[in-house]
Amino acid sequence: MKHFQAGRYVQQPHYKSFQPNPINRAWVVDDMALLQLLGQADRELGRLDMYSEYIPNIDLFIRMHVLKEANQSSRIEGTQTTMEEALLEKEDVALDRRDDWEEVQNYVAAMNEAVDKLQKLPFTARLVRETHKTLMQGVRGKGKRPGEFRRSQNWIGGASIDDAVFVPPMHDSVGQLIGDIEKFVNNDRQHFPELLKIALVHYQFETIHPFLDGNGRAGRLLIALYLVSRGILKQPVLYLSDFFERNRQLYYDNLMRVREKNDLLQWFRFFLVGVIETAKSSTATFDNILKLQKKVESQLQTLGSRTANAQKVMNTLYQRPVINAARVGKAAGVSPASAYKLIADLEKFGILKEITGGKRGKIYAFNAYLKLFK
Repeated sequence: MKHFQAGRYVQQPHYKSFQPNPINRAWVVDDMALLQLLGQADRELGRLDMYSEYIPNIDLFIRMHVLKEANQSSRIEGTQTTMEEALLEKEDVALDRRDDWEEVQNYVAAMNEAVDKLQKLPFTARLVRETHKTLMQGVRGKGKRPGEFRRSQNWIGGASIDDAVFVPPMHDSVGQLIGDIEKFVNNDRQHFPELLKIALVHYQFETIHPFLDGNGRAGRLLIALYLVSRGILKQPVLYLSDFFERNRQLYYDNLMRVREKNDLLQWFRFFLVGVIETAKSSTATFDNILKLQKKVESQLQTLGSRTANAQKVMNTLYQRPVINAARVGKAAGVSPASAYKLIADLEKFGILKEITGGKRGKIYAFNAYLKLFK
């Protein structure tokens, strides 16, 4: 790592592109401060994984973790959808916000599909392309070859390539560079700590910028996929986009620092701090979920014969904490009149609160739960 060279700038007709060096090689980590940070990150990640393993019905809560990641990752790219909006049905979203809403939904779908595919496919370029295709389907980037590596030059920042902040490598080297990442990911002969491995893969992927659009979202999505694919996490419960969003400029600066100053160590430090903070936050969120769940269950027990139906509604709310009367009725399997009685019960306990302010088309939110993901 002391002699790490990120790559070189190559003169093109009227700009310089950056050609990264391959990463599939032997690595030696001998910085004690980094190793100490790595040990702390491993411990926090292990604690989170253990915690999530023993939570009853954890699948009820995974969707909200994925949705938060989708929302925050999209915000880094300029999408303005709130968590409340992301939870709405499409017809309930304002027309001028639907493109943003759709980008978030695509991220959720891409993550879920990719996690399912990992049961059959290894972590490969094919998986990356298929995930990107879902990510970009039907949104602003739909005309930019979803699921296909680029065949032309792109750039980052600036109105044109002439004033770009960064110009990735020429398109004709993308396939070879992505192939090098694939070999590195699946290279078990050369030992390299898994968290540093995915940190390096994320940096290299963003440097290659293999797609015409959606590279940031795809690259951040790959972090959680990698951790699941290697068995480091049994469930996709660690997402760094919230950390990257809160430290957006540092995120960009540290990626550029690797390219310009070969300072991979600083990027690793930043990444590991993100893992530590995010793992701690996620563990605390699960703890708060359990406390809230216990409180709600004790409230529902006072409903007598309606307790079972109210619990069915709560199971729906833990997956999607915004609901209307029709969905309450469907979740509990009851008539519209009974659905409104259940809503009244949950409003009385302060579990649900109406958020539209209208007389028709009322929508209710499970605010105490929603706040845990903000």
